[in-house]
Amino acid sequence: MSAVSPSGRFPYRLIATDLDGTLLRGDESVSQRTRDALAAATAAGAAHIVVTGRAVPWTRHILDDLGYDGLAVCGQGAQVYHAGEHRLLTSVTLDRQLAGVALAKIEAEVGPLYLAASRDGLDGDVLVGPGYAVTGTLPSIPFTDASDLWSAPLNKIYIQHPELSDDELADAAQQAAGGFVTVAMAGAGIVELLPLGLSKATGLSLAARRLGVKGAETLAFGDMPNDIPMFAWSARGVAMANAHEELKAVADEVTSSNEEDGIAVVLERLLP
Repeated sequence: MSAVSPSGRFPYRLIATDLDGTLLRGDESVSQRTRDALAAATAAGAAHIVVTGRAVPWTRHILDDLGYDGLAVCGQGAQVYHAGEHRLLTSVTLDRQLAGVALAKIEAEVGPLYLAASRDGLDGDVLVGPGYAVTGTLPSIPFTDASDLWSAPLNKIYIQHPELSDDELADAAQQAAGGFVTVAMAGAGIVELLPLGLSKATGLSLAARRLGVKGAETLAFGDMPNDIPMFAWSARGVAMANAHEELKAVADEVTSSNEEDGIAVVLERLLP
């Protein structure tokens, strides 16, 4: 893929946006104002790249609806996906033995967990175990036999707890198993176990390299703690008004909420 052509007037060459709670409104739509602002920024020389915790199967329909044909970073950085060609360019999988050790260590501290898992690949299923509450209406397959969880390569495991809050569960998981897996909190009810060292910044740096763009030329938007590494990699990080306090604490700026065109508010100010 050719490098992004340097244009002159938009101050960043790359705009990285999270999806849920950031680019997407609560109904999974993108407002016309935000679409127009992104189109104007790309016309002024910036590239737009989606960077999401969702794996490709839960992302593809949104990208297709947007008419998005560039690169996307999916699966919390595990997958670099070419939306225009519907092709997976890179994929990192979870070491299932390490993941099993991590789960055992976490459960030894907090008790039994509710589990789900995302299988690797363009059409990887999301498996959901007893008690696990799936957010929204995204497709998933129930499982009752724990061996099903480990029967194919995975890019992540989702964990929930019957009593602990998301913050409490993420903290406990990090303390118990942070040496075996990366723990990420990506949204309400979404605490994930990922390959050790993986983050959105990992995948974004790979995708940006393909575009010939550096972190110092990147403007990033997000709303959850899993966006912190992306903000650290980018020149400027903008948190949505609805963002988690941990992300707001490290953001360079807080904009309006995802329901109030927060991305567009910033881009319109930067456009010539």
